[in-house]
Amino acid sequence: MVVVATASARGVPPKRRHVITSTSGSRFFSWKLLILLCVSLSCVVVLASLFSLHSSYLSNADSSNHFKVTRSTVSRTFHGPPKIAFLFLVRQNIPLDFLWHVFFKNGNVAKFSIYVHSAPGFVLDESTTRSSFFYGTQISNVIQVSWGESSMIQAERLLLAAALDDPANQRFVLLSDSCVPLYNFSYVYNYVMVSQRSFVDSFLDVKDGRYNPKMSPKIPREKWRKGSQWFTVVRSHAEIIVDDDVIFPVFNKHCKRRPPIDNRKGKLNLKIQKQHNCIPDEHYVQTLLAMHGLEGQLERRTLTYTLWNQSTTKMENKGWHPITFSYANASPQRIKEMKSINHVYYETEFRTEWCRVNSTSVPCFLFARKFSKGAAMRLLSDEVVGHFQVSAVLDTPP
Repeated sequence: MVVVATASARGVPPKRRHVITSTSGSRFFSWKLLILLCVSLSCVVVLASLFSLHSSYLSNADSSNHFKVTRSTVSRTFHGPPKIAFLFLVRQNIPLDFLWHVFFKNGNVAKFSIYVHSAPGFVLDESTTRSSFFYGTQISNVIQVSWGESSMIQAERLLLAAALDDPANQRFVLLSDSCVPLYNFSYVYNYVMVSQRSFVDSFLDVKDGRYNPKMSPKIPREKWRKGSQWFTVVRSHAEIIVDDDVIFPVFNKHCKRRPPIDNRKGKLNLKIQKQHNCIPDEHYVQTLLAMHGLEGQLERRTLTYTLWNQSTTKMENKGWHPITFSYANASPQRIKEMKSINHVYYETEFRTEWCRVNSTSVPCFLFARKFSKGAAMRLLSDEVVGHFQVSAVLDTPP
């Protein structure tokens, strides 16, 4: 490199002027190219990161949308009396439709509506049900449901979403295909409508086997609840259940039923039985309402009576299903005992839930399960739900 220096007359240090030779020019070009390449690579990395974040956002959005249950926005105003929406969550048909037909026939058609979630493709018409009350009541948006999986609570949400389309529906009662009413329509309607609270069986679950720590922080341990699946909720609570897109995805991912014991797996069963055994439909609604701080708006009990099999083994293999009532054990005396229950005791909270509606003592249960066809026929013969004609129930669908 050749440097030519000049000095000013006032003694200021000379400015340096660089004369570039061909060798230094090559080096300068190389450095310039290297800097340009580094800048370009940095831009590529930044753009790749932004693209990754964007893709992740879209993926999460799609995942969130997957769990959303859409419902139409309807006016809250309606004409006529408020209605009870009876939501039947069934496998396929409604085996006790003959009993429910008498129940609804002795009611006021302006005060109730019926919605059925059945197997995809199944249609309720004169060929599949004895009761005209159930014609065309299956909802359009249905999924395949498996016991002990989150598909069960998704089906509940789909039923609620369909029922919310009618602004006159102010109470929502979830029922199974083996549920029966213990009273006539008039009594059930007045009982449910006079209360401004939801009836949701909810209590603290102190066992470690159900709650999965991976649910935290979205579902903290202290908000974890357990209870019966069969609820009766007011409209505002039904809207919360349908609109939820935060708690349901957590249940879908972390609340799973433990695989049953397989004798062929031998000692591997011991490892399997250490997994969390979470039954989503026994926790979801209870936990969701607790997360929203709404337990003060609940009667923390179910309106559906269930007698559970007490022969639970250490592996909890066969002790989770309720006893099915047959003709023999659905005697008038047994039904009278169910209807005379006026309180429920919750061991985990040392709490006695006295059954009241607006401070008035009432029977705890309006419905019961699981009832066979024979047991349901006995209820009819005793005219528990109202007067009936024998010929109406003897005619079976073709």
